[in-house]
Amino acid sequence: MTSQTHAFDDLKPSRADIERMCDTQQPTTLTNCDLDGLDLSDLDFTGWCFDHCGCKRTSFNGSQLDGTSFKSCRAADARFLGAALQESTIDGGDFSNTDFRNALLADITIRHCKMTGADLTDAKTANLVLQDVLLVFAILPKLSFRKMTLRRVNFSEADLRSCDFRDSIFDDCSLRDANLENCMFENADLRGADLSGVRLHDARRFKGALISKRQAAELLAQLGLRVF
Repeated sequence: MTSQTHAFDDLKPSRADIERMCDTQQPTTLTNCDLDGLDLSDLDFTGWCFDHCGCKRTSFNGSQLDGTSFKSCRAADARFLGAALQESTIDGGDFSNTDFRNALLADITIRHCKMTGADLTDAKTANLVLQDVLLVFAILPKLSFRKMTLRRVNFSEADLRSCDFRDSIFDDCSLRDANLENCMFENADLRGADLSGVRLHDARRFKGALISKRQAAELLAQLGLRVF
C-alpha cells in the first residue's frame, strides 16, 4: 500500500482534515504537523507515521494505531485510553504524563523517550521493548516485564506494584525509591540496577534474584554491618 506524505509546515489541521486523510485508507506520514489539543479519538491510523509532530494534549482515545510510528514527537499530556498500538514504535520525543490506561501495547518498541508520569494502568502488554526510557514517577501497576532485557530504563519513584520482573535483566537501570510492593523478581539479574532507597525489610521482594556484593553490602549496611 502506497504511503502518502502530508507536511503542514507548522500549520494546524482540523479533525475534519485528518478524517479526510483517514478516509483514503492509506498509511500516511505527517511531518512537522501541529496536532496540539485536537480530538482524534476513534480514528483509524493504522500504519501512519507521525514525524516530529506536536501532539500535546491530543486525544487518541479508542483509536487504531497498529503499526504506527511516532518519531521525536512532543506529546506531553496526550491521551491514548483504550487505543490499540500493536507493533508500533515510539522513537524519541516527550510523552510525559501521557495516559495509556486500558491501551493495547503488544509488540511495541519504546526507545530514547521521556515518559515521566505516564499512566499505564490496566494496559494490556506483551513483548515490550524498552531502551533509554525515562519512566520516573510513572504508574505501571501489574505490568509484565518477564524475560525482558531492560536497557537504561529509569523507574525511579515509579509505581511498580505487583509488576512481574521474573527472569528479566536490568542493564544500567534504576529502581531508586520505586514502589515495589508485591513485585516478583525470581531469577532476575539486578546487578545492573540502582537499588537506592530499598530498605532491608523490602529485600524479601528480591528472593531468587541475582544481586552484586556491592548491592548486598548496601542493604546490610542498614544493620550496621560491613561486607568485605
